[in-house]
Amino acid sequence: MSASKPVIELTDLRPLTEPDELPIVLPALQLMPGDLALVEARDPRRAAWFADLCCGLVPLAEGSVRFLGHDWTRLPHNYAAALRGRIGRVFAAGGWIDFLDVTANILLPQLHHSRVPIERLRERAIELAGAFGLPGLPLGHVSDLSALDLARAACVRAFLGEPALLILESPVQAQFEELKLGLLSAVAAVRDDWTAVIWLTRSDLVWSDRSFPATHRFRLSDRGLMPARHAA
Repeated sequence: MSASKPVIELTDLRPLTEPDELPIVLPALQLMPGDLALVEARDPRRAAWFADLCCGLVPLAEGSVRFLGHDWTRLPHNYAAALRGRIGRVFAAGGWIDFLDVTANILLPQLHHSRVPIERLRERAIELAGAFGLPGLPLGHVSDLSALDLARAACVRAFLGEPALLILESPVQAQFEELKLGLLSAVAAVRDDWTAVIWLTRSDLVWSDRSFPATHRFRLSDRGLMPARHAA
């Protein structure tokens, strides 16, 4: 990936659909390879909506969302679906398929979007599991794991493969403080490989951390997406 070309660009946006049908102001946003945007988003529905917007899943009345130089609205469906394979995402609502075990849930996106052999994916997933504090790939179903271990598994799924963009929907809440250091370490590693990161948070543990290595800070609320000063 070229370090001189944006990973994602939002330009002059007016979405057709908005959370709660409230007007949203979306200024121009451009993230370069290695950028980390920290976004305070207290409403999880609005955070998920914004993540969907970045993934080209929200219809637009005006403007464009470009990912790796491609306008989502101008891509054939199959090409857009394949391109979303370059986006790793931690879903606030989980995003798990209940009838599959957790390991299958972790591997499935890359098995669908890439041609990497399953054994190589499994080996990498085991490495990531250890980095996020799991003893290995979880063998059970979603209902068998604690909330913390599911949060760890969600991070493994998001970081697996070679994402050009990571979207993290409030992965660290107060009860998951032990996940923060491992997640920050993993984010630093992928930023070194030119991955851009959008970290949406409703946690004061993250937003009020003066040492958080963000290159951009925003607030997402019913007033829209607004640049923010360094958290106090």
